[in-house]
Amino acid sequence: MRIYHTSDVHDRRHIAAPLLALRAARPGLYVDCGDSLRGSQTVYYRREPIVAELDRAGVDVQAMGNREFHYLTSAVRARLAGMKHRVVCANLSDARGRALPFSADVTLERDDGGIPWSLRFFGLLVVQYPRGSPWERIFSWRFSDPLEVAARIAATTPPGTTLIALSHLGLPHDRLLARHVPRLDLILGGHSHDTLPEPEYVEGVPIVHAGPYGRFASRTELAKRDGGRAVIADFALEPLR
Repeated sequence: MRIYHTSDVHDRRHIAAPLLALRAARPGLYVDCGDSLRGSQTVYYRREPIVAELDRAGVDVQAMGNREFHYLTSAVRARLAGMKHRVVCANLSDARGRALPFSADVTLERDDGGIPWSLRFFGLLVVQYPRGSPWERIFSWRFSDPLEVAARIAATTPPGTTLIALSHLGLPHDRLLARHVPRLDLILGGHSHDTLPEPEYVEGVPIVHAGPYGRFASRTELAKRDGGRAVIADFALEPLR
């Protein structure tokens, strides 16, 4: 199973053509770990041209980064309404219990050369303020501890399902995540703008960071070992410009 991954594109609008070429030559899923937009938690632009670029590239799942997030719920809803792809964030909820325009996770069923794959992706967003903060009462956004949320998701993931975190926590926190949740098959990360030439393993969990600004997409080739766990059979950083 092949997965392409970008993060922290920050409105660089050159990625669709090279990603389409890569996926035409070697088909696979494409995921993004957030911070694709030029806007931010406090700045809102009505038009975000990078969204069309991501959709043209065929992004399957995107994690919410702090630039997809906004303190105003209406701004988040407006941003996500323009996205044709699925957006995930598992540690963000509405303190008032209102329905959210994104999901905690998504499971994709794929067949790769006659081998069935069930891949569960979930998103983790860097915490903007602690639970119980006065800001929670003002904005209604509630941030949960990413490690606790990831552990709960891992506990509810059936054996044989490949569990992948789309993390917008940064590399130091991804290392903590791997130590805390060794059930994870793969962490695809962003936020800290790190570029790792090879996966970094912590407690046996591979961590992949492809770097910012659409310079590279990671290409991670997964294979199944005995017991159904996924392992990395091949890996590369693919230049996008």
